[in-house]
Amino acid sequence: MGRSGDVRGSDDVRGWLSRKAVAAEAGVSQEFDLSQCVREPIHLLGGVQSYGALVAARLHDAVVDTVSRNAGDVLGRAAGELVGRPVTELVGDEQWALARESAEVVGAGEGTADGPAASGVLSLSLESDDGRMRLFDVTVHRVAELLVLEFEPRAADGPFVFRNFYPLVRRALHRLQGATNVTECCAAAVREVQALTGYDRVVAYRFDGAEGPGQVIAEVRNEGREPWLGLWFPASDIPPQARRLYARNWIRVIGDVDDATVGLLPELREGTGEPLDLSGSILRTVSGYHLEYLRNIGVASSMSVSLLHDGELWGLIACHGDEPRRLTPEVRAACEFFGIALSLQLAAVAEREQADELSGRRRALAALLARLSSQEPDALLRPGSGMAELLRADGALLVRGAEVAATGDPVPAALPGLLERLSGMGPVGEVWSSDRVPEVLGLDAAEAEAQGVPAGLLFLPFNRDGDLLAWWRREQPAPREWAADPARPVRTGPGGERLTPRGSAAVHRATVRGRSMPWSPAQRVVAGELWREMSGLLSRQMAELEARNTELARTNEDLDSFAHAAAHDLKEPLRGISNAAAFIVEDAGAVLDATSLRRLTTVRRLAERMDGLLDSLLHFSRLGQVGLEREELSLDEVVDDALLVAGGRLAEQGVTVVRPAPLPRVRADRERLREVLENLFVNAAKYAADEGTGERRVWVEAVPVVEPGGDTVAAVVVRDNGIGIPPGQHEDVLQLFRRLHRREERGGGSGVGLAVVKRIVERHGGRLWLESPVAAPGGGPGTAVWFTLGATGTP
Repeated sequence: MGRSGDVRGSDDVRGWLSRKAVAAEAGVSQEFDLSQCVREPIHLLGGVQSYGALVAARLHDAVVDTVSRNAGDVLGRAAGELVGRPVTELVGDEQWALARESAEVVGAGEGTADGPAASGVLSLSLESDDGRMRLFDVTVHRVAELLVLEFEPRAADGPFVFRNFYPLVRRALHRLQGATNVTECCAAAVREVQALTGYDRVVAYRFDGAEGPGQVIAEVRNEGREPWLGLWFPASDIPPQARRLYARNWIRVIGDVDDATVGLLPELREGTGEPLDLSGSILRTVSGYHLEYLRNIGVASSMSVSLLHDGELWGLIACHGDEPRRLTPEVRAACEFFGIALSLQLAAVAEREQADELSGRRRALAALLARLSSQEPDALLRPGSGMAELLRADGALLVRGAEVAATGDPVPAALPGLLERLSGMGPVGEVWSSDRVPEVLGLDAAEAEAQGVPAGLLFLPFNRDGDLLAWWRREQPAPREWAADPARPVRTGPGGERLTPRGSAAVHRATVRGRSMPWSPAQRVVAGELWREMSGLLSRQMAELEARNTELARTNEDLDSFAHAAAHDLKEPLRGISNAAAFIVEDAGAVLDATSLRRLTTVRRLAERMDGLLDSLLHFSRLGQVGLEREELSLDEVVDDALLVAGGRLAEQGVTVVRPAPLPRVRADRERLREVLENLFVNAAKYAADEGTGERRVWVEAVPVVEPGGDTVAAVVVRDNGIGIPPGQHEDVLQLFRRLHRREERGGGSGVGLAVVKRIVERHGGRLWLESPVAAPGGGPGTAVWFTLGATGTP
């Protein structure tokens, strides 16, 4: 993580912290259990702060359900006398009606786990035993079928008056309006809250994510208090259940950390078996863990004002007092109202910043799309396209089927596999992003670096087949100063393990790793807009491709049919021409001169040649119409079959076929594969060179190769040591009826053999290629003809 030490602050501050820590530890004897702190149901602690009293009555019959046990001291009526009795015996019919009306105004059904708690404040009076009227500020809120009234004795400065409340808030809001960014807003806020409340320290605290640690981004403090500005506090300081309550209650006040909690009567409610839910209570007691934490940092009273964004807890305004402090409902209302206003102002600032960024990124997107003149999405990934820069990323990647196009150097090694793993995490067309991918995968920074996992990733799936558009970012280590070691939220002292005293007097410096620069909302929006543009483009391309494929299939079918018909239908007149020429020679040969006889013989020879060419064309056209019958074959056996047919011709030319090693098994059509080998053997034999012993040889073997799609297959190669084929003519010799020599040279031939081989190989899903010159065994530049049989070939 980092290193601790580098202590700063005065000796007086360090001594003050030490004395506070020892005093807090001495006050509690049991060991500190952080896991219990995280699990504690703080909304069901079953108690209230002692300066006020709580009464909960059923709305449908006005009968008291639950009362705090200090009702006798605060309200003048013992708790046991109130439970089960009409609440009107305490407050009267008219004041109960006002309370009910207040509950209706703030919203029936609020104050539950579904949303922020809502409450109203009333001024009520109760008559004491001596006939005097005691005045109370009463906060009212709903808990299911109960109406909860929380009584606070009226402060000396009088009842809640709106005209006194409004100027305080108006001044604070006016100063907020001049702030242009988040830091300025929070700096203005802490000054105004201190002026409203008189607390000795007020800080603005922003969370790093919903469950992350928090940083003090603004602070105002009285003289003599150590600075906290810029310090980070571990996430364990505010456990998840506390964050949920902060999100439901705008304000939380602790009048005295040494207050004696007052229990409720009854302790457990009938029907639920649990204490009354105090989630929306202003008097709710405080967790002992939190009280100990406050004592450890020398705080006697506190207030927290929630800052929300889109319904989520964004941060807090935290106030600390050196002495116990009660806030009147008027001041609390001003702070609550201010918290709401500040949340809205922060949201407005964020939206303005986002709008400015979005405008700039949309201009960049428009320029990017304007450069896409080829109508090919892959063009967006070419160097200089601006694709990665669009989102300030280190690179971008487009996956379509087996094709992957990427920009950025280098592309993280684990990225393709990582995207395949994560692509099902979100709906098609929705942005998935994270600036801490290693954490998502359960890896530490070192493991992520070793495996080539990027720290930041944003992608959008095009479909469920794995096609997607993605951007990635490298790790950006971030140095932080912590008020305590985040890896050690508790430490052992004289009283056992305790929450660590926090403060700049013991700064722990650590570097956060495994994270990239965060993805902004504007970047997510622009990524979605680009995805929609590319989705439309890909859809149009797919439709055009399907139409072209359909037309091409129809054209190929027509060509095959034409070639078959032409070859078949032309053979009959050719036979007639050949026969007619033969009859003329037989019948009139004695009277014809030598020139005429020579010409008739040429006609017969050309007709026979044309007949052979038509046979080849007919055979070639049939290859596109006849289906393949694939089966598991021994390549050695197929070579033997081919030699049974072509062996005589090879023997006449003194050619031997050599197999340096046993050949593998393959999956192919036996007859078609035999035909491939026959053609290659005969063709190679024409060019094989004499090795000086009167023997001419052709070699056949199989070599594993990796196809462009990543499959490893067996490639069959037939080599000769002859004159070779110039590289520029490799494609020519694979065309129908194309020869590199005159017909009578090199054993003749029609120029169909290699074209037939190529078509059969492609029908199997394989490919054919030539290499020449090669270092062939026995000397001579030679030619090597390679072919595969698709992914079904066995290496």
